[in-house]
Amino acid sequence: MSGASPHLVSLQSWTGDEIRQVVDAGIQLKADPGAFAGSLAGRSMAMLFQKTSTRTRCSGEVGMFQLGGQAVFLDWRSTNFGLADLGDEARVLSRYFDFILVRFLAHADVVTVAQASDVPVMNGCCDRYHPLQGLCDLQTIQEKFGRLEGIRLIYVGVHNNVTNSLIIAGLRTGMHITVVAPEVNECATDTALLAEARASDRYLETDDIAAAVAEADVLYTDTWLDMEYFDDPDYAEEKARRIRLFEPYRLSRALLGSSEALIMHCLPAHRGYEIESELVDDPRSVVFDQAENRLHSQKATLLKLAGLLP
Repeated sequence: MSGASPHLVSLQSWTGDEIRQVVDAGIQLKADPGAFAGSLAGRSMAMLFQKTSTRTRCSGEVGMFQLGGQAVFLDWRSTNFGLADLGDEARVLSRYFDFILVRFLAHADVVTVAQASDVPVMNGCCDRYHPLQGLCDLQTIQEKFGRLEGIRLIYVGVHNNVTNSLIIAGLRTGMHITVVAPEVNECATDTALLAEARASDRYLETDDIAAAVAEADVLYTDTWLDMEYFDDPDYAEEKARRIRLFEPYRLSRALLGSSEALIMHCLPAHRGYEIESELVDDPRSVVFDQAENRLHSQKATLLKLAGLLP
């Protein structure tokens, strides 16, 4: 990959051209699903998940099937990964499989697997990055506007793993990124990424949500509290605190007014919390197109890591 990492741990290891290559390939695959049919025949992918999943699991399994390969889902709790050395187990997986897709709680564990593996590793979500979501999001924006250059994306809510991936992918492809976030998830803090972003004249952090919305081509939000904690009674106090803090940052019809900005959310959404329920189904919403594109973008990423994209 042009001298870059053979893995996709975060999009910081990819150039703008590499990001665009996957975005364009995802659009091609969506328009012509047969274009690369059978291109991964005989190849297999391990999918090792600590976190629950809908889009990442389905796009991985269906994507490999449509490309002629096989995906094997491994729930962390039903393997020896929790009992053995993580690096040792990753080395074993890389003797069986051609790709490894991990969905982990901690970024450090993604790095450990990538360092131990002899085959490409994809980060399907961790506490610091969500690169597969970022690639899918840019594909959706490219589809809707016909370009990435100059598009103004406003992210509203908690600064998290999705925010980090949007920042790096957006800036490297010529987008303008504004973050309206009263709080950063501590585990998502990336000082190097923020330093790179703040050095760009296409990046802004602001508390003025109304001004940001007025300039938006795309309005993007995500859950205020990670899904696995939302209904956990042990997190009830933290949930209540976050609702009080983030309520002024809810995407709503009143906030958007006559704005024609597209509405994006990586899903699953907590309707009525970070986004007014009616906005999910609003004509400006592209959240379900966005969700569909996880499949096409995943396929493009697999082909990229296999060295099969032109």
